[in-house]
Amino acid sequence: MPRRGLTGERLVGLFLFGLLLLSPPLIGAFDTASLVRGIPVLYLYLFVAWALLIGLMALIVERPDPDEETAEDGSGADTDHPPTGDREPERC
Repeated sequence: MPRRGLTGERLVGLFLFGLLLLSPPLIGAFDTASLVRGIPVLYLYLFVAWALLIGLMALIVERPDPDEETAEDGSGADTDHPPTGDREPERC
């Protein structure tokens, strides 16, 4: 039986990873008075963590599920082109 919903499972994992990144104990570790190229370390950490979460989310959402790919490939339907030869229904 093929597994379905792998994208959903990955998004839940990413959510939990985001909770870890943005948890108060970890944020508190970066709350110092030091600067990196004129930017406070806390602001830099929050921006990098936010950008990382968005980037990972884009990768997860845009990458197709392996299970869905095999199901689409096996159908034999060509989804790139609309069907041709459409006829009007016959009138009685």
